[in-house]
Amino acid sequence: MKHLPLTTIEGRAALLHALAHIELNAIDLALDIVWRFSGMPEQFYRDWVSIAKEEALHFTLLRNHLLGLGFDYGDFDAHNSLWEMAEKTQDDVLARVALVPRTLEARGLDASPAVKNKLVSVGDKKGGEILDLILKDEIGHVAAGNHWYRWICNQRGLDPISTYADLTRKYDAPRLRPPFNLDARRLAGFDEVELRQLAS
Repeated sequence: MKHLPLTTIEGRAALLHALAHIELNAIDLALDIVWRFSGMPEQFYRDWVSIAKEEALHFTLLRNHLLGLGFDYGDFDAHNSLWEMAEKTQDDVLARVALVPRTLEARGLDASPAVKNKLVSVGDKKGGEILDLILKDEIGHVAAGNHWYRWICNQRGLDPISTYADLTRKYDAPRLRPPFNLDARRLAGFDEVELRQLAS
């Protein structure tokens, strides 16, 4: 798909469509983790069902905003990297929580301020407000990933830091690049050792 300038309605719609697609994938991912992995504590399933509901709200807000611009979900092409990682990690709940919420969704924490600024800079105040809500909720989603990642590491007698590095290599996770939203990552439960490793 050719790049459309954000100063056009089509350009804004394409960006909002990309965000809506991520949120739709996130609904599927939250429900897939509930369905796919048995034997976890009840709170694990409650957390991810609650997350799925919030992702559905995000999708609905973005789709309604798209509709207000004269477009709808499905009007643009979309990438599939979130779901590709879900398929790669379908056999291990540890890999799933390490590489979907703690890696791919945490990238959303990093990207959110710049995306919001782009929308606001072209006069899309409503889009910026939706991004603020999504960022607040996504901090909680990544925090759930961090909590359950550490819980599973503890159950398996694994070191969270070295295990994460091993999993990123094994599953060919995307390399994380700055800028990093360190404040949001701290709120989401990343510790200072992890944040120092990101910076290096």
